[in-house]
Amino acid sequence: MTAPAYAVRGDVLGGDVLLDMLERGIHHVPVLSAAGEVLGVVDDDDLIAVEARKPFLLRRAIGHASSTADLASAATGLGPMIVALHDARVAAEQVAAIRSVVLDALTRRLIELAVGAAGDPPASFTWFALGSLARREAVPSSDVDSALAWAGEGAGPGVAAYVAQVAGAVDDGLKACGVQPDAHGTSPSNPLFARSLASWRASAQDLSENPTREKALILVSILTDSRPLWAGGPDGGPSITDTLWQARSHPDLLRLLARFALQFRPPTGFLRDFVVEHSGERRGQLDIKHGGLTPIVDLARWAGMAAGVPSGSTVERLRAAEAAGTLDGPDARTLLEAFGFIFSLRLDHQVEQLQRGEVPDDFIDPKTLNPLSRSYLKEAFRAVASVQTGLATELSLGVRG
Repeated sequence: MTAPAYAVRGDVLGGDVLLDMLERGIHHVPVLSAAGEVLGVVDDDDLIAVEARKPFLLRRAIGHASSTADLASAATGLGPMIVALHDARVAAEQVAAIRSVVLDALTRRLIELAVGAAGDPPASFTWFALGSLARREAVPSSDVDSALAWAGEGAGPGVAAYVAQVAGAVDDGLKACGVQPDAHGTSPSNPLFARSLASWRASAQDLSENPTREKALILVSILTDSRPLWAGGPDGGPSITDTLWQARSHPDLLRLLARFALQFRPPTGFLRDFVVEHSGERRGQLDIKHGGLTPIVDLARWAGMAAGVPSGSTVERLRAAEAAGTLDGPDARTLLEAFGFIFSLRLDHQVEQLQRGEVPDDFIDPKTLNPLSRSYLKEAFRAVASVQTGLATELSLGVRG
């Protein structure tokens, strides 16, 4: 067995244990009483149906892959895995978390292969997952956002070139596996997201002193969703998560994050109907991600940081904000319910696309929803907009109509 053994208390949720087992690559977990006594051992068969074993099989194939071609072959199981989990009635947020863990494993293996081909790193570095992957909310349409930090004061001889070589190989590998790196360049292939630790710290200090720059705000909003994914090199990898984003000590920056969270309004129009695309191939369709989920994710990011929780999933941030009083209890619960409903609707839509052999996207035709779903969606949008308006009033911030 793995020593020391990873164990859990008997009162934890089975879904959480399953996710931990998948992430750690283990199949058996001792269960302890409150007093620390062993109650028994559970394995993956105890927690999941036969179809839901696919993530374990896929993760094992990724771990054993010796080439990008092997990984690309294994990655063909990503879509069927999502469909199987969905058909097994696994909650949408758990499905996304499982997909995120598998994508973590895929990215780590690509980094390992790239480092093996490039030779020993001239400096220690850490690769970070960003965005939805960092929050473990990656769905089939999600791309992979990443950043990198290396130890030292500057680029050093050969460090930048080495990092560019590794990052390019990882990007190419992700594409070969049918997973897209971020289309807007949020990748270590972009020098903006591959820097020395000293450069990241200087950037953070600059942001705190000059927090009004639009690009700086966007950069901060992305990097608050960072999670270390791989570390290696002569001295291991540097840690930036604890030293960069101390938002509570910079109230002006936190206030701007609040404004950023309030600038995207849910798509309800004057006549209380959905605001949809009016031309082009998306005519009559609703962007469920940017119109429905982004306002909640942004609110949760600000509220979580204000509560002293700078990272985590949207649900974790909202719960922390409620506990800390950053958000009123009714507002936090409203956002939690709206997020759960919209997230499930988004995954349902993408699973249907996978089953039809289509490329998953975030555009839904409201006319295809049943009347109950349309009604719930409208109410969710209105509720989120109401929370935004109340927060804007409380913080004396303007909100676009």
